[in-house]
Amino acid sequence: MKFIVAEEIFQKLPNACFGVVMARGLKNDRPQPAVAQAFEAALAAAQARFQSAKVKEFPEIAPYRDAFRTLGINPNKYPCSIEALFSRIAKGKGLPAINPIVDLGNAVSLAHVVPIGAHDLEGAQDDKDDIMVRLAEVGDIFTPFGAAESEAPEIGEAVYAVGNVVRTRRWTWRQSEIGKITPSTTDVFFPIDGFAGFNETSVLAARDAIAESLTALFGVAPIVGFVDAAHPEMALNG
Repeated sequence: MKFIVAEEIFQKLPNACFGVVMARGLKNDRPQPAVAQAFEAALAAAQARFQSAKVKEFPEIAPYRDAFRTLGINPNKYPCSIEALFSRIAKGKGLPAINPIVDLGNAVSLAHVVPIGAHDLEGAQDDKDDIMVRLAEVGDIFTPFGAAESEAPEIGEAVYAVGNVVRTRRWTWRQSEIGKITPSTTDVFFPIDGFAGFNETSVLAARDAIAESLTALFGVAPIVGFVDAAHPEMALNG
């Protein structure tokens, strides 16, 4: 089982880079006070920083908006997940706690200002379960979060996918109902998206923060890695 970023993505975004954390055998159905504390602290800091601000004008957000335009995505209509998080906070809507793994990802995302996904890997083991960042193809399907029926992504749209099942549409815009993190999740994959030469340091710091928390709080030994144009794939089986 691998994480693979297709050459077609790097042709459009040559400086794209991805921090990777994958862990198996964790327990997500019990309270994690340290995660809750980190989440509340990151949320409070974000509220203080972005209160009543125009999030899209912040320098940390601008490269994601530019990348969306390069990919043919309107960032005003389909904002990157990190912009959407901070925009919600700036509007005073706060951010709900969900469960420890989701809250950990959100806490680190807010603290380092990088988009972080979290995907349940239940049953994923071999090559048919490779996770890819690629352009959407005919036959791909996406089930919106909270929905029961699937839809077809636009052909050529940047997606995260496992086989023909799209896990995230429009690169880092919105995740699917398929692979969502629940209290019963035991195996998880975190991708952290950024840009070499801009926020690679933040991507690596976020990756390491998640990995350290998984070890210290959840008692698992995660696999960590880094993918870029020079190293476009990595094994997720150890």
